[in-house]
Formats: sequence, structure tokens, C-alpha cells
Amino acid sequence: MSIQPQIFVLVDALGWQYLKGKEFLSDICSYRTPVRTVLGFSSGAIPAILTGTLPQTNGHWNLFYFDPKGSPLRWLKLFNFLPDKLLDNRITRKLIKEIGRRILGLGPMFECYVPVRLLPFFNISERRNIYKPGGLNGINSIFDSLSQKRVRFGTYSYHHHTDAEILTLAEGDVRARKYDFYFLYLSELDAFLHEHCQDPAGVQKKLDWYALRLRRLYTAARATYPEIHFTVFSDHGMTPSCGHYDLAASVDSLNFSTPRDYLAVYDSTMARFWFSRPEVRTAITQELEAQTYGRILCREELKTLGLWFDDHRYGELIFLMNPGLLIQKNNFNGQWLPVGMHGYHPDDPWSDAAYLSNEPPPVPVKTITDIYSVMMNGLD
Repeated sequence: MSIQPQIFVLVDALGWQYLKGKEFLSDICSYRTPVRTVLGFSSGAIPAILTGTLPQTNGHWNLFYFDPKGSPLRWLKLFNFLPDKLLDNRITRKLIKEIGRRILGLGPMFECYVPVRLLPFFNISERRNIYKPGGLNGINSIFDSLSQKRVRFGTYSYHHHTDAEILTLAEGDVRARKYDFYFLYLSELDAFLHEHCQDPAGVQKKLDWYALRLRRLYTAARATYPEIHFTVFSDHGMTPSCGHYDLAASVDSLNFSTPRDYLAVYDSTMARFWFSRPEVRTAITQELEAQTYGRILCREELKTLGLWFDDHRYGELIFLMNPGLLIQKNNFNGQWLPVGMHGYHPDDPWSDAAYLSNEPPPVPVKTITDIYSVMMNGLD
């Protein structure tokens, strides 16, 4: 199938607040707008972009979901008799990581984010390379559609290359007319903003580098193809951090135990709970309702946000931190307290993603799920 050549560049965490009023690629991408993200992290936002659907439809939200019967790590229960210092340490985590990656098919990026004693209760939502056909569980992505329509396409991601290498490789492929559809995922700005988002000069220098390299890619495309659709967008923004709270300590003070009484996964900006008894749920709920640094998301709001799952795989109760506040000692980042974080409510202006293009979109782009329709439009 022959289509107008298209280049889509996903720059992780390129938030609208960092581009608003700036000259970032304004000479190339005259169409510029903020776009609303989904609540959560890239594990939910990127599948939403690639499918045009919200997590409750595509099934992808957080990396770990409750599935004790289907957990590929349920065999770890055999070692529950071991004390924590033997069961959950740097060496055992590395061993489990390698077993998961090399033997259990949990993907090359699998990490033991949750406590080892709790791993048998969870499954992994992202096992395959989501930037290839068949990468998402039970739902077609843009890459499945490209494959089905026999469009020549190339994808570039951190699975094999750095951002600089991706841009160099893509530029060479563009000059060689290797594909008709190019999808680049540049991931490194996210890590930079976690550490430096409150340093305006440092952020500007980093954005200048991306602008330089993206302009080179665009120039190569214009010199190669008579017409080119060129779009740069993001999955979410980055909110400056302003404080942290030890939410786990508050819950632990109730003297319940895991996994007997409840399960909890503490992400950077939210905590997700599952309960074994109603009285445990009631006590933890009351403890969380008393906190002023966050709130429990009710069923109606979760449905509105596209995050309601009837089987509660991602949590029976979800507690979300206020924008800018972090959960101290969380499962994903440990004691690390970055100066910027994402994963807050989409109403937070700093959460907004960005959409920049050299031509107006064929459909309104108001949320990140709308980007899928833009990518599909050129295939119809």
C-alpha cells in the first residue's frame, strides 16, 4: 500500500508546560496544542496512543496487575518460609529478574518492582515489544494495522538504541526511502526531567538538542520526499515535585500484614490495594480518607477516566497523591525522590502532553487517544 510518507516522533514526557511560549520547532511544526493524557504512567499512556482507546478497553494500565492464578511467578510461594533478608535482597531480585526475562517470557525490561513475597500474586501487562505487531495483549495497535495493510513501516525505540542513535538511524532510513511510515520513540527526556525539570537553563539546553536533531530529521525528509507529514508528540508531562509522604507507614500503623490481610503496590504517585476481609478494607479506607495529601478515586471517577476494571485487576482501592507530592519509599523508586514526577490526575496542567505538527490534524486532537486517529487517517 502506497501512502504519503509520515513521520511520528513520540518524545516521552515532553509536556506542554515546557513548550508553551517557546520556539521549540515552531518554524517546522506550526500546529501546536496541549493534549490531555490518561492518569498513570507510560505503561498506560503509550498503549492508549497506539490503540486510540483508554486502559479499561485496551487492558493496559500499570505494569503489575492482580492475577494469583495466572502469575508466572507463583512458584515463588515455595520460598515464603525464608526470612525477608534472604528472600528479598539485591541478589535474589537480580536472579528473579534474569529468570523472568530469559525463561518466563516476561520481556527484556522486566524488573522486580514489588516485594518478592508479593510477586506470586501479580502478572505483568507488558511482556512484548509494544512497538511491533502483536505487542499489546488482545487488541490491535497502529502497528498491527500497518502490517495488515502492507505498509512499509519502521519503529525505533530504547529496546535497541539510545535517542541519538535512533535519530541518526531514522535519518539514514529516510534518506534511503526505506519506509513510508516512521515511528520513533525517544525515551531519555523523561529521565532528564525527573532530575532537572526545576532547572530552566538545563531544560532549555536539552530541548535545544532535541530541536536540533529533529530539525535535521525533518530536513532530510523534505529533501527526500515531495510531501511529508511530520508530527512530534508526547505521552504525558512532568510535574515539579514539592513534597513527599510515607504513605506505607500510615497503612502499616494499622498492624495488618501482607499478604494475609491485604496487598499493596506503592507507585510514585498512587497506591493500589486489594483486601482479604471487609474489616481490613474499612480500616485502611478510613486511614486513607484522613490523609490530606491525596484522595481515594471513587468508582464513578475511575469510569470517567477510563480506568474501571470489573475484576479489580489494577486495584480494589486506588489512592492518588495530590500533584507534586510523592509517595516516599515506593516500590518503583525506593528512596529516590526526584524533582519531577508524572502520574498525577490529568486535570493537573503539568500533566498535559504536547502535539506539534507541520500540518493541521484531520481530526481534533484533544487527548492522547486522538493521536491514533491521526496515524490511521493516512492509511484509509
